[in-house]
Amino acid sequence: MSTTEETVHIDGDKLMEFVFRAVDGVGATLDTALVVMGDRLGYYRCLAATGPLTAATLAERTATSEHYAREWLHAQAAGGTLEYDPVTGLFTLPPEYAIALTDENSPAYLPGFFQLTLGTVAGTARAVEAARSGAGIGWHEQSTDVHEGCERFFRPGYHANLVESWLPALDGVVAGLERGARVADIGCGHGSSTVLMARAFPRSEFVGSDYHPESIATARSRAEEAGVADRVSFEVAPATAFGGAGYDLVTTFDALHDMGDPVGAARRVREALTDDGTWMIVEPMAGDRPEDNFNPVGRAYYGFSTLLCTPGSLSQDVGLALGTQAGPARIRDVTTAAGFSRFRVAAQTPFNLVYEVRP
Repeated sequence: MSTTEETVHIDGDKLMEFVFRAVDGVGATLDTALVVMGDRLGYYRCLAATGPLTAATLAERTATSEHYAREWLHAQAAGGTLEYDPVTGLFTLPPEYAIALTDENSPAYLPGFFQLTLGTVAGTARAVEAARSGAGIGWHEQSTDVHEGCERFFRPGYHANLVESWLPALDGVVAGLERGARVADIGCGHGSSTVLMARAFPRSEFVGSDYHPESIATARSRAEEAGVADRVSFEVAPATAFGGAGYDLVTTFDALHDMGDPVGAARRVREALTDDGTWMIVEPMAGDRPEDNFNPVGRAYYGFSTLLCTPGSLSQDVGLALGTQAGPARIRDVTTAAGFSRFRVAAQTPFNLVYEVRP
């Protein structure tokens, strides 16, 4: 018996194309840390407020070392975030980029996204071991950068869309909130969504819940600061056992796919809703087929799914691990299994899908 070895032809151009794409990926990974650095040191805010600066002036105005400021500026210019004039030695932050890097009220605000990414990547060693054993990694085991970055990333989108477009896309919900409704916000985290709704609808009552005690403590502080503590309360509870009943509206923002038992949580929502109540589920933008998500947004979300969301689900009972890119069909299956009969996509943004689910 003889064997024949087939020669595999290597396309040198294709190989080098991949190598340079990998170099670009490494640069992007390092840029994540550099954006967080620039955000924390006030570099972006200084450039936005002052205009073109040299490294020496930036360092002086931010009370930082010129050595670090110079290298940071060069890295940002090499990546295209800053413009550089070699004659004057001045670095400029374009006004469009300044909005994304300094305006916390803009839906395009990005520092939280980078902070979330940095915290997620920092846990890679633990994720590698979890992948070998099949174990999970709980949200409570993640770094503060993950918790704070998650809120800072999603909050601008909620601020821009929740009251203005997402809630109005649901049948009759806004009218009920204006009259006075009971609302449960499940997996509320730091309470950004809960507080935002409470400020917009003062006649309604809101209860936020999350299994993470530290997040609930922050949420309570945010409600006090916003002056809505009289109509907002928070509890530490898993999604399958949050308190209360007779809710007119239940909301779940970017959290259902993180749950270990999303079907159990959906059953609890069904029990807690009134017969004509509404469950609004906000989930990451995703298509039903993997190839539908092979794009820049899907690439980022699959990364978070691998390192953060899937481990979080696997750390809980059942551990269904829907994944960040579950898509409408799988979310519908969850709601149908829990006894809901109506499901539709009510609204969407480049980053989110909004589902209306009813009994």
